[in-house]
Formats: sequence, structure tokens, C-alpha cells
Amino acid sequence: MRFLISLHINPAVLDALTDEEKTAIGDGHGAFIEALKESGELITTLALADPSQSAVVSVRDDQPVVTDGPFLEAKEFLGGFYLIDCENRERAIELASRIPDTRIDGLGVEVRQVMFADGNLDA
Repeated sequence: MRFLISLHINPAVLDALTDEEKTAIGDGHGAFIEALKESGELITTLALADPSQSAVVSVRDDQPVVTDGPFLEAKEFLGGFYLIDCENRERAIELASRIPDTRIDGLGVEVRQVMFADGNLDA
């Protein structure tokens, strides 16, 4: 089963962390990635640029309309994700609980099963 583990970032929370805490988060993600590679459960992981670098695309009157990001009125934004392939939801939650962000109030880690990928239902 495939699961997306999404990382939700609150810039105010990150800004309040010490350099040592920020380094610990980075080191923790590095260790987590290596463990997922060793277990064969990592499909891919990506970190995303700050929302200020994003573009929002919509179509009006058959013409694309592009607006600079961020477009959501929220404190949190999607900062990155892990796409994993593991036995079941319980295992995905177990893996997600190893991500250092889960130990910091104000940062979110969400686990969601992939239902559709590459034109095929994911079972």
C-alpha cells in the first residue's frame, strides 16, 4: 500500500527554533530517509520551495490566469512529503511518528493513503 506523508510547516514556529533545534530536525530527516531506504519502503521524498515562490493557475474564459503565491490564507503550508510503500496504515503511522516534526507543537505530519497513481488504482 502506498501512503503520502505530508509535512505542514508554520514559518513562525520554525523561526522560533534555535539553530541547534533546526539542525536536529535536518539530521532527523536524514536518518529517517536512510532508514526508509534500508527497509525498501521509500518511493520518493521532496522538499518544496517557500510558498512565496509559487504560482496559482486557474482558467477563466478559456484563458489561464496566473497569480503569485502563496494563495492560501493560512499560517501553515505544505513544506514537503514522503511517498512510501508499506504493509498497512498502522505501519505508515509508525513510520510517520519517527519524523522529527511530530515532536514540535505547531508543525503537522499527515498520513494519507494513495488511492490513484499513474492511471491505476492503488491497492
